[in-house]
Formats: sequence, C-alpha cells, structure tokens
Amino acid sequence: MTEHLSIITGTVLEDETGTLSMAELCRACGVHAEHIVEFVEYGILEPRGREMAAWQFPPSSLRRAQRALRLQEDLSINAAGIALALELLDELSELRARLAGLQGR
Repeated sequence: MTEHLSIITGTVLEDETGTLSMAELCRACGVHAEHIVEFVEYGILEPRGREMAAWQFPPSSLRRAQRALRLQEDLSINAAGIALALELLDELSELRARLAGLQGR
C-alpha cells in the first residue's frame, strides 16, 4: 500500500512586517491587476511605492481587498460605494473597540 504525501506551502501574514507585491495580492484574491488598481484609485487600498510596478501592500491589504470584492460581488456596489462602506465599517469597529475599553474600566 502506497501513501501519498502532500506538502502545502504558504506565507503567514499576521504581522505588518512583510509585504505583498501586486502579483501576490492579485493571485491571493483571484483577480486581475485592474481590480487592484481601481481599489487604489478609490483609496480602498494604499500601497507603498510610487510606481505601480513597485507597489508593495501591507498584509492587511489582503483582508481589505477580499472584503471589497465580497461587497462588489454580493451587493453589486461600485468602487466609490465600496470605499464608503469600508470607511464606515472601519469606523464602526473603532467605536466598538473604544466602547469595549470604556466598559472594561
């Protein structure tokens, strides 16, 4: 009887010390670069670097891009609407964290 061994490799993106290239972010999200460029143009994602070819994204960009894509796919929201929705969701999270801190005193 022969056993097959599969090896899965990946990168842990929990901390903010690493970065993702445009190609890595596109691959992780399953989208073309045009999607990411549009998200940058609307302020949904904020890469490091001036030239698109040199853009580097913090690991948090992956989760944010995935949330943006879900809003776009599930609710048919355009990029401007996604930017607003994510801004409001971020603000809500911040307010909930502040409230939890106040309640813990």
